Amino acid sequence: MIHIAIIGAGVIGAAIAYELSLVKGLRITLIDKQIPASGSTGAALGVLMGIISRKTKGRGWKLRQTSLERYKTLIPELEILTKQSIPVNHQGILMLRFAEEPIGEWENLIEIRQSQGYDLEIWDQETLKRKCPQIDNHRIIGGIYSPQDLQVNPQKLTEALVKGASINGVDCKFGIEVKNIIYDTLKDSNIRQCYEIQTTEDNLRIDELVIAAGLGSTPLTITSSQPLDIRPVLGQALQIKLNKLSGNKNFQPVITGNDVHIVPLGNGEYWIGATVEFPDRMGEMISHPELLEKVKQQAISFCPTLQDAKVIKTWFGKRPRPQGEPAPIIRRLPQYNNVLLATGHYRNGVLLAPATALAIREYWFS
Repeated sequence: MIHIAIIGAGVIGAAIAYELSLVKGLRITLIDKQIPASGSTGAALGVLMGIISRKTKGRGWKLRQTSLERYKTLIPELEILTKQSIPVNHQGILMLRFAEEPIGEWENLIEIRQSQGYDLEIWDQETLKRKCPQIDNHRIIGGIYSPQDLQVNPQKLTEALVKGASINGVDCKFGIEVKNIIYDTLKDSNIRQCYEIQTTEDNLRIDELVIAAGLGSTPLTITSSQPLDIRPVLGQALQIKLNKLSGNKNFQPVITGNDVHIVPLGNGEYWIGATVEFPDRMGEMISHPELLEKVKQQAISFCPTLQDAKVIKTWFGKRPRPQGEPAPIIRRLPQYNNVLLATGHYRNGVLLAPATALAIREYWFS
């Protein structure tokens, strides 16, 4: 029986563990030094900007398309298997249009999406006011509405993926840390083969290894001729509550504009985020409260009724951003014949998790 170890139980590692658990004849171990979704996944907003993305071809679009199609079956599949509900907003994503933005690129994108079998709508100011009366800003002249894009709760999704994987036989080891990768060099070559990983609990003999540890991936690849260079980009977000629901109670899409997301949660509660904060010159990562306040005020400028909301929670997370190559990193680790990388998804981990998991599965079992 082939033994595959997966390091990292964020949404990427959890999705890989679940997808591989559907392949017969595998022994799978999922490892994380923390509980699932404790890192960047737990801080994400889960806005799946696929169809409304400007990506139309190549790897960037293919990953999005694969994920969107898999999500259609994955979420109900997990809910049936685990008997857990995964909060999903099926009411689409509305991207606000501002007076200075040209419409031509959106018209071209709509034609492309129609040819791909997806819907996008251009809303004028009148339609926007009728559908989403809470939006009130003189600079906003309409919107682009994507009815087939989703928003999903990242933590609940990851928990369901882990539980589903466990039900299917995956051995989940949390609270232990991988200290070292042990390898042999194959005879008459420079190729290495990992045969064991050392953890704070014990040593684990393996046949294949997947590194999906986000920011924790860099130290695990240090023995490679090309170790990963993944650096943190901090993001802050907040949760607010209104006494009265903003807008149409029967139509609550995700609203996004100028890279600020307003995510309805129900019961008058919303997530708002997120900041994009890079390390300082010394490489230190420090959150700046004034940047979160700026995001909040931007959201209020779109929807003035949010001014009356009470802030009930704030948080931040560190996103893994690759240096020197595009996100995400889905490939073999150089010099190793049995170590795959599935990491560095930056701001699209939740969106691309299903496609990443399928790519890893197909690498070995196509």
